[in-house]
Amino acid sequence: MENLILCHPRASSGQDPSQAIIVKCEVPQTIPNDHVLLEVDRFGFSANNVTYQALGEDSHFMYFEFHHAPEAEGVSSKTHGVTPVWGFGTIIRSTHPKVYPGERVYGYFVPARYLLLQVSPDVNKYAFFVPRPHLPPDRRPYNQITRCAEDPLYDPSPTMEDLTMLYRPLFWTSFWCEDWLNSSNYKGGSTRILISSASSKTAFCLAYLIRRRNSLQGSSTRRVIGLTSTKNLAFTKRLALYDDVFDYESFNTSLIGNLARGHWIYVDVTGNDALNARVRDHFCACGDSELVTCIALGLTNVSASTIKPSSAEALQGDDPKLEFFFMPEWLAIRKQQLSVSAITQMQKEAWTRLMSDCGTWGVSLRRVCGPDQVKDAYEEIVRRGLAPEDAFVWSLWGETREYGSRVKL
Repeated sequence: MENLILCHPRASSGQDPSQAIIVKCEVPQTIPNDHVLLEVDRFGFSANNVTYQALGEDSHFMYFEFHHAPEAEGVSSKTHGVTPVWGFGTIIRSTHPKVYPGERVYGYFVPARYLLLQVSPDVNKYAFFVPRPHLPPDRRPYNQITRCAEDPLYDPSPTMEDLTMLYRPLFWTSFWCEDWLNSSNYKGGSTRILISSASSKTAFCLAYLIRRRNSLQGSSTRRVIGLTSTKNLAFTKRLALYDDVFDYESFNTSLIGNLARGHWIYVDVTGNDALNARVRDHFCACGDSELVTCIALGLTNVSASTIKPSSAEALQGDDPKLEFFFMPEWLAIRKQQLSVSAITQMQKEAWTRLMSDCGTWGVSLRRVCGPDQVKDAYEEIVRRGLAPEDAFVWSLWGETREYGSRVKL
């Protein structure tokens, strides 16, 4: 069997990292003990994946170390990286006694047709794990392969699988960030939350969750304000998830007077140093407002060609108020504070409500099938960027699998 894998040159190789290539290689005829061979049906692609690629060689995030690039002509794990994707697949071979062919699974996969994974000893009815001892222990959520038959959040319909791939990775980052903020009473009672890249799914899911918290607590004092580009302003306002939305160019003339008064939290989802400096300067100049903290949540403004492998570590600079939120680290803390059943119930309730509410947000699903088509779609994103109303589901299989279409969610 022939495998196809979407790869990118590493920035350190001196090649253009934005040039995607489809690598052809053979699927092993036999697989080692305690391994599974997956047929990857399809996977989501979002701004998160752009960030994964941009930080692939970063010494903290290490996204290229989850899956190694294949060895082929002109391609190796030293010169190329594989950007992880969240997707669904089916196990077609297994040499592990507790994992079976035919199982439907969801996890942190490779943009490929087939994927060979080692299975660690800690298998349970809900999931199994990929051993990655070279990565920090807090990366364990990324090593989990969910067994769909026992997943309380799983819905087998194609549309719900697509929504899972698009929202589940982003939503849990937002969910646990809001939980983290709430654990500190929003940093000592701050009542204004400013979120950049407000049109991105990570940002507007966070806004959605903050407003949901307000409703549960009966609070009307905590307000959420979004910052976005001029071209995304109309979409972000139509979401109706923010109390106010301003564009990057004019926010410092709009966010004044009574609107600026109070204690503020700034959640940075763009990773744009110039914007962050403007935000800090603006609040320094506002006498009736205080910027309590700046939280780095994402890097939607970066691409593989605009960030150096180690630059994420330099974002903090000399700003003592800047905090980094990394979901696996907070989740590890919460697992010490709460039972597994309590966490599962929290997530089930939040996910059920999200699936009920997200249909009103005006996001269109773009399904792209086939290796050439996926490569073209990636290159289109490089040229044009990601429109906020578009959500991608890709497959390296052909359209005979009935995935190629555009659907309004």
